[in-house]
Amino acid sequence: MKDFHELLISRHSIRKYTAEAISPEDVKLIIEAALMAPSSKRSMPWEFVLIDDKDKLEILSHCREFGSAPLARCSLAILVLSSPAITDTWIEDASIASSYIQLQAEALGLGSCWVQIRGRYTKGDEISAQDYICQHIDIPGDQQILCAITLGHKDETRKPFDLDKLSWEKVHIAK
Repeated sequence: MKDFHELLISRHSIRKYTAEAISPEDVKLIIEAALMAPSSKRSMPWEFVLIDDKDKLEILSHCREFGSAPLARCSLAILVLSSPAITDTWIEDASIASSYIQLQAEALGLGSCWVQIRGRYTKGDEISAQDYICQHIDIPGDQQILCAITLGHKDETRKPFDLDKLSWEKVHIAK
């Protein structure tokens, strides 16, 4: 495994995957990472729905007009859900869990891509991406879908992050 800094430098959104399945052991490690994510007051408002059925992934790839095509190409997608009824920080808590999923995937040599669902719509703004997904997947309770994380073995190569391009001008020191 890479050290954390190397992990951050090498992690990129991957949108092209091979047909190779992700091992059950790797899936378990990814879900463990998500379940260990911090949440406000340890409320753990998130839930996760795993989808590896190619037909369902193809259907879900149409949940947005643009940006959801990686769902049709991945080996596994994880819907990251959270409940506003549990905490007002549900978006933040689910975002942290999503990041943990992506970092664990990179540590395993897998690719991932965040597909935003909350606040997005199908082609022509017909229905919300959430409602579209709920027509095809059972979503527990009052959960809101923040995003789908696509996962798979990488079928594209991305250059490591160029540290010379860091936006240091965005860093301020309080006086």
